[in-house]
Amino acid sequence: MTAESAHPPARRRPLRASDADRDATVELLREAAAEGRLDLDELDERLEAALTAKTVAELGPLTEDLVPDGPPGAALAAADPLVLKGGVHGVSRVGGWNVPPKIVARGGMGGVKLDFTRTRVRLAEVEIEVYGEMAGVTVVVPEGWAVDSDGVDPGLGGMRNKVTGERRPGTPLIRLVGAGGAAGVTARHPGPWERRKLRKQLGG
Repeated sequence: MTAESAHPPARRRPLRASDADRDATVELLREAAAEGRLDLDELDERLEAALTAKTVAELGPLTEDLVPDGPPGAALAAADPLVLKGGVHGVSRVGGWNVPPKIVARGGMGGVKLDFTRTRVRLAEVEIEVYGEMAGVTVVVPEGWAVDSDGVDPGLGGMRNKVTGERRPGTPLIRLVGAGGAAGVTARHPGPWERRKLRKQLGG
């Protein structure tokens, strides 16, 4: 008996669902009901399943028939880049905003915040050209998403990539390029206050 046969590889356990995973599923189900794609009985049944799901695998079947056919993000493939300039007062994108495949974010003196926690992104990849400048750029993504920040020159302010964990199947890769400037660029998951606010907005 070889050493390998004596110690077979451990079976990988299913990925546990986070609060953000459940909240995102609930939001998608409620949007589908508002659009008439789910009746109230179906909505109630799926919401209960979503809120009690223990693993990501349990959440997938609840929304798989609600995603349009065709390549993810095909309708957005030719969209113009979204250009955001922090200016003096700052600018942000939060809630259920439309995400194009390319974004340019310039921090200016007021800063730029891009919050993806309530977005529905069917793109395989989103490129964000970031320039921290004087006030910085902040990118907030749900748990299970991945951020590639290798293309950012940290500059004086630095590039702080606090996104952790493995990328969940079906989620986009957020690819950052550009420069940190004086204030830098930060990529992270929602903080406790942001998660509480999100649950309140979803009626949780």
